[in-house]
Amino acid sequence: MNALFPLVAVLIWSVNAVVSKLSAGAIDPAAISFYRWLLALVALTPFVLPGVIRNWRTVRANAGKLLVLGLLGMVLYQSLAYYAAHSVSALFMGIIVSLIPLLTILISIVLLRVAPTVGVALGSVISLCGLIWLVSAGQPGALLQHGIGKGELMMLAATASYALYGVLTKRWAIDLPNWQSLYVQIAFGVLLLLPNFLMAPDVGLNSQNLSLVLFAAIPASIIAPFLWIQGVVRLGANTASIFMNLAPVFTAAIAVLFLHEQLHDYHLIGGGVTLLGVILSQRLRTPLGRKKPQPAVSGELGE
Repeated sequence: MNALFPLVAVLIWSVNAVVSKLSAGAIDPAAISFYRWLLALVALTPFVLPGVIRNWRTVRANAGKLLVLGLLGMVLYQSLAYYAAHSVSALFMGIIVSLIPLLTILISIVLLRVAPTVGVALGSVISLCGLIWLVSAGQPGALLQHGIGKGELMMLAATASYALYGVLTKRWAIDLPNWQSLYVQIAFGVLLLLPNFLMAPDVGLNSQNLSLVLFAAIPASIIAPFLWIQGVVRLGANTASIFMNLAPVFTAAIAVLFLHEQLHDYHLIGGGVTLLGVILSQRLRTPLGRKKPQPAVSGELGE
């Protein structure tokens, strides 16, 4: 029963990848980014703000760090994904997001001095091969001629920003309860998103996009993180992180069924190889050049 917490969280985030794709033709990326976090902030305020006020000294002392986390997790990750959705498929987005655990480990090696493992070395090479196959649509030589598209680069940057977000969260270990820390990050995110929102040509809400905004704001931004945190508490971070490997599978199934996206051979091959590399990076924990195994670092995810 405990496994349902991370499983449902991953399912919600997978649906949100499809919602991001649907939003591309329904609302400006700057608008959905702003509305999403503004609504989440309003919904959390009655429950979290009193605690934030009680811990105001800690909040003020760590304001700079919380702002950086808000920039990485709420602004860059989400906004880049919404912009990327204009030119890449939900299938592609789901597969790229599956790289977050591997990128988290790679960044941890640099910032947290985590010992590199056999799994990280092998998984990085394998995932890179899968990524090249996926981005090139099964024609790696085409990358040399045409390069990587803007949408693909945006999704890669979004994924890297969230991986860095997870690592910095661990490194700084801000002395605030999870929800209070998240609340302040969201508040900074809303402020950072405001200028782009004000410059957007059309930020109107209507019957076509309101449901997309509401899903992104409540299930994806509040319910899924709550379920994920509960899963981590009950199962441990390493075990819970394994469920994230289901995200590209869920996203692919939803995109094919509801968006009628075409599942090509290069999706299966490139996505499968990429996911294999991620799994190996998580499971093969023998440190390079050392005899005594050490635990791997697992990323904390959310979309």
